Amino acid sequence: MKTRALIVEDERISRERLSELLEHVEWIECVGEAADGISAVRMIDEMQPDLVFLDIEMPGMTGIEVLSRITHDPAIVFTTAYDRYAVTAFELEALDYLLKPFGSKRLAATLERVKKSLDGGGEVSVAERARAALGGREPFSRIFVRDRGRIIPIAVDGIDRLEAEDDYVGVHSGGKRYLVYLTMSEFEARLDPQRFVRIHRSHIVNLDKVAAFLPEDGGRLSIEMKDGTKLSASRTRARELRHLAI
Repeated sequence: MKTRALIVEDERISRERLSELLEHVEWIECVGEAADGISAVRMIDEMQPDLVFLDIEMPGMTGIEVLSRITHDPAIVFTTAYDRYAVTAFELEALDYLLKPFGSKRLAATLERVKKSLDGGGEVSVAERARAALGGREPFSRIFVRDRGRIIPIAVDGIDRLEAEDDYVGVHSGGKRYLVYLTMSEFEARLDPQRFVRIHRSHIVNLDKVAAFLPEDGGRLSIEMKDGTKLSASRTRARELRHLAI
């Protein structure tokens, strides 16, 4: 059985482009299009699609307002022309999104993730996560991560450390590791600097999870985490952190 999808987009060209791309996706059937928020609310509740491609900024009603008014609970892929900050927020809240303009490859990658999510089920409210994602630039108190088709909330207090892994960041929490498609700098910008310290270009640690700072030869510092992990601070970071080790 195909996944029934609805496109909500106020720009005609964008609707037509997405509809054209979806024609080549075998497991999706596009069942309709809405050009504004009011129509979107009515069509979502009446047609009950499995998946909605939802523009965030529309005249009269935003995509977030649409989510707050519907009673049906479909999977959501946000389409947006927002800047990199918003993309960071989407990743931290584990929201599926397409950054406009996008092509077939980006769509395919997003849909692959959506398909796993549809199969897994049990997600935390999309509307709740979307409001949190776009609500401000203050340090966040929790993030959402993906794990085998599920979306799991992790309190920032529960993060032990972060480690750069190519295009991803490995979030280490409670003995487990989760990958998030962000840079270390993007994480660092949204973390409380009084609690999270970058000790190396590849490592950020939660000071509450540090057991000891140990001086090394050459002015370096070794950081021993409470879970037994040992990390080395770069010389530059060691100079900045040395007062914490005294």
